[in-house]
Amino acid sequence: MTDKNKNPFDLNKYTFKLLQSEPFFAGLSRRIHKVESRAIPTAGVMIDKETAQFIMLYNPEFFADLTDDQRLGVLMHEFYHLIFQHVTGRLPPEGMSKMWNVATDLAINSFLIGKLPEGGCIPTQEPFQDYPLEKSAEWYFSKLQNDEQFKPEECEGDGEGNEGEGSGSGDPSEGDGSGKGKPLPDSMDDHSGWGEVDQETKAMAEERLKDAIRKATEEVNSGGRGWGTVSQGMRKKIQDMVTPKVNWRSVLRYFVKTSQRANKRSTVRRINKRFPYIHAGKKVNRTAKIAISIDQSGSVSDQMLALFFSELNGLAKYAEFTVIPFDTQVAEPEVYVWKKGKRRTFERVSCGGTCFNAPSRWVNERQFDGHIILTDMEAPKPVPSKCQRMWMTTPECAQRPYFTTNERVIAVDR
Repeated sequence: MTDKNKNPFDLNKYTFKLLQSEPFFAGLSRRIHKVESRAIPTAGVMIDKETAQFIMLYNPEFFADLTDDQRLGVLMHEFYHLIFQHVTGRLPPEGMSKMWNVATDLAINSFLIGKLPEGGCIPTQEPFQDYPLEKSAEWYFSKLQNDEQFKPEECEGDGEGNEGEGSGSGDPSEGDGSGKGKPLPDSMDDHSGWGEVDQETKAMAEERLKDAIRKATEEVNSGGRGWGTVSQGMRKKIQDMVTPKVNWRSVLRYFVKTSQRANKRSTVRRINKRFPYIHAGKKVNRTAKIAISIDQSGSVSDQMLALFFSELNGLAKYAEFTVIPFDTQVAEPEVYVWKKGKRRTFERVSCGGTCFNAPSRWVNERQFDGHIILTDMEAPKPVPSKCQRMWMTTPECAQRPYFTTNERVIAVDR
């Protein structure tokens, strides 16, 4: 055991060494203030009411007796609480705090097996051996509520309408003291500071945390060192968290509106505002001639095509547009005008490779005001467009495009 009086453990000095193999958590750690505190037995995260910042409290005596792997595991555990928003947006139901605390730990510790000190709540391990890995805190909370091993049995009455001893009240996850129900194990860390701030402070802290996660993510993506042990599924969750959410339907309508051109003609029925009754007025018909190219290459699945057509049925409520099927070339016999207000089902007319030059040149040779390409983004960057151009794809394809572009790329969720 470490002599804590002679060598007090300073986590701030030790953090760089611990996180050398975890670039994402290293970037996040630099933006989370760590404060020594013997008021808690282990560690915990909370919002500082004075600064509206997230902080991590840690007991130096607890950390002094851990191995480096365990110290790293505890750090990552606390940061995962922040990433999963357990401290603010997702608080325990009244009277269920201990059960909720265990559920949040189970959700986190799925990703930290073998890295934590003894006593952590870990799915697939005693007493949670029947709990699968990588479920949400809500999923574990529901299972805990219905788990017979943690449910205290009802005590029988004494025949005179009185309940037996130990029926008790309060948090049902504490057990009834009768030995008939196994109490839940304690959480490894301290959750006592959760939810103790007003909404304004919480909102400020959440925005600052989101900015910290975004900057840590950008560092990892640009640094070339990888994400360490962060799983691919977790990376997606983190990147989704910091990606601005766009109402893509509104973007599509805005694209159509800004692509409109004005057709003006003189009419004596409209008064000229500058020269009333001297010159004829102007009648303006605003129309938008929109081209929509649909990638029909073999890499675009029928499911993706069905998704694209589903969204075009929605767009057809607002505008008429020309549909241009293509793979390595435009399928000219299959080009058609999708009338405003009409509905269509998806159809595949080709299944070759992909060349974005084909639809881009086809549109450039004709008079269009806007061009939308529905695709999986799996081909080289095309020639410039003479009208404004936008790309529609799935979230997965938007994260790994074959080329980069300054043109708008809209990810359409299934």
